[in-house]
Amino acid sequence: MSRVFCTMILVLLVASCGGSSTPPRNLDNACSIVTQRPEYLKAFRATERKWGLPIHVQMATIHQESSFRSNARTPHKYLLGVIPNGRVSSAFGYSQALDGTWDDYRAATGRRGARRDRIRDATDFMGWYMTQTQERNGVSLYDARNQYLAYHEGHSGYARGSYRSKAWLLNVASRVESRAQTYQTQLATCRRAR
Repeated sequence: MSRVFCTMILVLLVASCGGSSTPPRNLDNACSIVTQRPEYLKAFRATERKWGLPIHVQMATIHQESSFRSNARTPHKYLLGVIPNGRVSSAFGYSQALDGTWDDYRAATGRRGARRDRIRDATDFMGWYMTQTQERNGVSLYDARNQYLAYHEGHSGYARGSYRSKAWLLNVASRVESRAQTYQTQLATCRRAR
């Protein structure tokens, strides 16, 4: 075999193992997303079976948090507007889980090797977290708006109603709810998701 051919095979193998940080095209269409990334659908289904978190709620939350980018991070902070000084938060990956919350998840579930940049781990984290939201705050797993508010503000912040004074966050949560409804309708019509 030629050296170029062997190199191409090696690159393809490495790329298939690590996943892609490039999001699927057409993020407004759930069917397009799961057709382009069948591994996403497997992860969504596994989380729905394990935790009861509907696929459309998972997808709408991931869309809002990372736009389906596995390596998504928060922006840098700057001193005096020009000197990089860390990031806004430690949020990372598909689910934008914070370091401490991710560590809590791994300890609680025994999934020490879980990674935020793997879709299956990210969706499992969301199932775990949102199930706690249901247990602690009484928010249905089908309630994308309030699940998102609790996801963003934390369980205690949500219980205190910290989101009520944040008009921008209430608008974002409404968009998550609308996208979840759209995804739910689309998923009902696409063959791959059935």
